[in-house]
Amino acid sequence: MPAQTQSADLKLYREYDAPLSAVWDAWSRPDEIKEWWGPRGFTITTHSREFKTGGTWKYTMHGPDKVDYENFTKYLEVDNGKKLVYDHGGTETSNALFRVTVLFSEENGKTKFDMTMTFPSPQAAATSTRFIKKAGGEATWDRLAEFLEKKVHAKEIFEINRSFDTSIDEMFNMWTAPEHMAKWVAPAGFTVKYNHIDVKNGGKAFYSMSNGKEMTMYGRCQYIEINRPDRIAYTQQFCDENENITHHPMSPTWPQSMLTTVTLTAEGPDRTRVTLTWEEDGEWSAEEMETFINARAGMTAGWTGSLDKLEEYLEQQP
Repeated sequence: MPAQTQSADLKLYREYDAPLSAVWDAWSRPDEIKEWWGPRGFTITTHSREFKTGGTWKYTMHGPDKVDYENFTKYLEVDNGKKLVYDHGGTETSNALFRVTVLFSEENGKTKFDMTMTFPSPQAAATSTRFIKKAGGEATWDRLAEFLEKKVHAKEIFEINRSFDTSIDEMFNMWTAPEHMAKWVAPAGFTVKYNHIDVKNGGKAFYSMSNGKEMTMYGRCQYIEINRPDRIAYTQQFCDENENITHHPMSPTWPQSMLTTVTLTAEGPDRTRVTLTWEEDGEWSAEEMETFINARAGMTAGWTGSLDKLEEYLEQQP
């Protein structure tokens, strides 16, 4: 979630594997912004847009629940490739809900942006934090990452980000120590048991996940890279109780092998952002790729459940 300060500001940071020109186009071009703007499952219809200082953007967000949400944005500063300042919410005649300042920079072909959302009061910021979490609003920036990956690298990925109030070393332990992983890594409603696990370069794991009722699923993974303190990569597959690769028990067209990359970024001495990426491992069929692309909302829900458990588990640590 965005980091909140006592000044009623919410801070959000991201880094994209794309040049600044591609990121700026994604924000500025109407045909591109419609591909990623909003939480997962939402689409937008733009009624008018002037992407310039003093310009406005009037659009409707269409929710997956068939509810429409009218939106109004006024651009206060548009500095090409460097900075955006805009007021969001409200109408042409009423006050905005908050002000957004976004700073863009490029380094080694990657683009960073530093976003600040300023609210009328700390209370309003706290309320908005809860609303963003409930609505899945941070998925907007994950969708931007996926859009840029396809645009720049011609690759389909799934990405989810989450920031936690803990050090990067402690977060690394949460992803690599089996006694910690067993407490949170399974989706909501499930528990995980490791039959064997060896978290090291070339190491393997075999586990089962159960909902305590009629469903038990088995999986295995092989660790490709364990790089303290900021990177973990592994392949994973569904399998049977004898560790033989099988299809997803509820989705026979789900890809048989997935590459998972976890990147940890320190946003402060006691705040760490987790970026998790799923992508193709081996060659997927066209049917597997289509299933993967259409399942991003479900992947978000699954990982959100796990990351909620991780957040709760971290709060219990001494």
